[in-house]
Amino acid sequence: MQTRRSFIMGCTAIGAAMFVPGSLLADVSAQMVKGASAFITDLADRAIVILQSNGDNLENREAQFRVLLSAGFDMPFIGRFVLGKHWRKATPQERADYQALFTEFILKTYSRRMGGYAGQTFAVADARPAGKKDVMVKTRIVQPNGPPINADWRVRPQNGQYKIIDIMVEGVSMAVTQRSEFNAVVRQRGIQGLLQALRARTEKFGVAS
Repeated sequence: MQTRRSFIMGCTAIGAAMFVPGSLLADVSAQMVKGASAFITDLADRAIVILQSNGDNLENREAQFRVLLSAGFDMPFIGRFVLGKHWRKATPQERADYQALFTEFILKTYSRRMGGYAGQTFAVADARPAGKKDVMVKTRIVQPNGPPINADWRVRPQNGQYKIIDIMVEGVSMAVTQRSEFNAVVRQRGIQGLLQALRARTEKFGVAS
């Protein structure tokens, strides 16, 4: 599962929703659904170009990938969601430190997971409203030597732009999974313990070869 998730984050630049009835289509227009689908397709195409650019060294490819991730994901929103109820209890300084560390942690984690591409093809299978604000874009990755991988991308249109706020890989929400892991750390070690853990992880990435 980890290998599959790593490839999906790589090929689309790169973390649960109920499909809603037609009565909510006024909140998320058909144009927004189409735009969200095109947004995911474009990110995937651009990410695959980076993954296939063997002429660039690893450092340059990671830098390009970080830019793509920063543009494609709503990091502040995801960070707040992942911290959950602990966000309300954190001080302003802790919130600022957490958001900076969380963003760096995500960017470094997935910019390093750029391997695993071996001719897989990516296609949008469906896109439809998810709640009053979001669009769920269902995708399928076909592997040359393995079963297809299903991934659903929760995209939030806002002011003419689109941002990913969650990814569900084979039905498992990456944001919810990360939230559970962070909650366990905070319960045992507090907010400062989580900050220390994130800081240690990002520093470790910094010295990795």
